[in-house]
Amino acid sequence: MMEVFNTPNKVIITCNRRLSPYLEQEVKDLGFTIVRAFNTGVEIKASINECVRLNLNLRVASQVLYEVKAFRAHNPEELYRNLLTIAWEEIIPFDGYFSVTSTVHNETITTPLFANVKVKDAIVDRIKDKKGIRPNSGPELNRAVIHLHWMEERAEIFIDTSGETLAKHGYRKHPGKAPMLEALATATILATGWDKKSPFVNPMCGSGTLAIEAALLAQQRVPGLQRMNYAFMHFIGYDEAVFFEERRRIKEITEKTNLPEIIASDIAPEAVEIAKLNARTAGVEHIITFEVGDFADTTVPEGNGVVMFNPEYGERLGVHSKLEETYKRVGDFLKQQCKGYRGYVFTGNPDLAKKIGLRASRRFEFFNGKLDCRLLQYELYEGTKEN
Repeated sequence: MMEVFNTPNKVIITCNRRLSPYLEQEVKDLGFTIVRAFNTGVEIKASINECVRLNLNLRVASQVLYEVKAFRAHNPEELYRNLLTIAWEEIIPFDGYFSVTSTVHNETITTPLFANVKVKDAIVDRIKDKKGIRPNSGPELNRAVIHLHWMEERAEIFIDTSGETLAKHGYRKHPGKAPMLEALATATILATGWDKKSPFVNPMCGSGTLAIEAALLAQQRVPGLQRMNYAFMHFIGYDEAVFFEERRRIKEITEKTNLPEIIASDIAPEAVEIAKLNARTAGVEHIITFEVGDFADTTVPEGNGVVMFNPEYGERLGVHSKLEETYKRVGDFLKQQCKGYRGYVFTGNPDLAKKIGLRASRRFEFFNGKLDCRLLQYELYEGTKEN
């Protein structure tokens, strides 16, 4: 019997490019040892029951993949033969449903879909041979998911314990205009080193993702509380007691008192309405003060804290002159109204960033989708010190 739920094995936790350092820290904080870290993830050793914990707790991850087997395969036939030797009838319920995803770089494969079909055929043929019944398969990722990673002639087959990506945190029923992926929003906040006690101010909040992620961090409220379906639930050996015990534990550590001031503003009343709805779904509406108005009128509490902007980058033509003025005003606002704070601007447009008119003390590299972006940090000194 393949006891994947209790047997530690190689586990790859993936994330979007440039989020790896933040993922690594999260995984360490959960008590795991990093075997190696790379550009789009980390490797650890864990059982699937431990992957349950990872799925519920991680904020910047995408998938948690548990290795079933690694082997050499030069072509699709070899891949199929190797996969046929795995006891799939002890992993996937024969009356169940599964889907296959893959990352493939092999000269014999022109489309990854062809590799997916080979994996699916091997699993179905093996289960049919052993049990006389074919499991169903298709594209949905809401039940059992198998992942193939095939580079040149090295193939690895994984149980994807996550299914739908962990990078979305499940509260954005109303995305609004060009929202930031939740995992990215969290990583940018972690990059600021915000202490989760001092105020967090987010002018131009859009659909509210940054303010909501800040509130979730301050409350130690993990994304797993939003979600009741993961791929690990659809494999043989799943013990729901493990899942509910972890859910109970993460509910208990949620911080209810001593929460910081979090302020989110936007000039568009409909954006603020969307942000409020998203915050309510995330369970943090009561922690965030929402304001409608020009960003320059946003309340900035006395003392120090973090103020963070994610303005438009102006990839579209013809909007530059208006945005240049906006970026200049962002700089003025930071300089004049945020003394004692650390200011941050997340942008994918270096030319516009120059219009802020302040010298960045640090630059953090991120990608927003395929767009090369920077999180710029500004020390906003009180009194006379010039930047």
